[in-house]
Amino acid sequence: MTFSEINTLAKEKKPFLFISDFKAEVLHVVPLDELEDIEFYISEDYKQTQHSHFLEKTPLPFANYKKKFDCVLDEIKSGNTYLLNLTQPTKIKTQLSLKEIYSLANARYKLRYKDKFVCFSPEQFVKIKDNKIHTFPMKGTIDASIENAQEKILHNEKEMAEHIMVVDLLRNDLSIVAKNVKVEKFRYITKIDAGDKKLLQVSSHISGELEENWQENLGDILKSLLPAGSISGTPKKSTLNIIEKIEEYQRGYFSGVFGVFDGESFDSGVMIRFIEKTSNGYMYKSGGGITLESDTELEYNELIDKIYLP
Repeated sequence: MTFSEINTLAKEKKPFLFISDFKAEVLHVVPLDELEDIEFYISEDYKQTQHSHFLEKTPLPFANYKKKFDCVLDEIKSGNTYLLNLTQPTKIKTQLSLKEIYSLANARYKLRYKDKFVCFSPEQFVKIKDNKIHTFPMKGTIDASIENAQEKILHNEKEMAEHIMVVDLLRNDLSIVAKNVKVEKFRYITKIDAGDKKLLQVSSHISGELEENWQENLGDILKSLLPAGSISGTPKKSTLNIIEKIEEYQRGYFSGVFGVFDGESFDSGVMIRFIEKTSNGYMYKSGGGITLESDTELEYNELIDKIYLP
């Protein structure tokens, strides 16, 4: 499937599921009436289901992470990137199948792709409705149980700088495809259930105006916006090259995007909170944004904190 074929389907008002890998090189587009062994769920008002399942995790050693982290800092100091989302795979153990994980997880965006992977993401990518495009970059996480957690995350200079860079990147990305781009809401807090703890996540809302015939250009719009800036970094092109060199593993569909065109509007999520079934067992892929002010231990702990079944 190609982006131009997405244009054709959307122009015909044919509902479909769209799935892209991180690099936007591998696309799956399936008409909704032809889905086989694929489940998805998109809802802002999802109901919380209580469960007691947890994931046994074996993260990479701190020393290994620190080497990669230090390489990112060297690239930042050299001016090759300003913000880079450093991720790593973590081996996990659970008695649950991917189907069971999908049914138990609480998330606004959920996708199970056959017996290959499942994601349960809190992060919206873009939403298009009534000729208006919206994106909601999510950058900045803190344990909600920390005293004055909301004040600390909102007033943390490192987190503020990182968020500003992502908002600026996404604002520029939207300007490629839309007019009158503006930040509707800057740095607001949402609470996320993260297994045995709750996290506070910082997001912003950016919008722009599209032409009335945007459906017949939907593929081109997606091609211009991918990969997702919040899960790659800035400047995007050089940062993507650095990610491939430093991470030393294939993200695949992790940190890609999936979305649904219902015949009139489009909604999509970034595929974070991601479990892949491999010949080596289950791998959970996670990470966080690195800037010059980042602290190695805090970033390592954030990578581990994001490994959970909500």
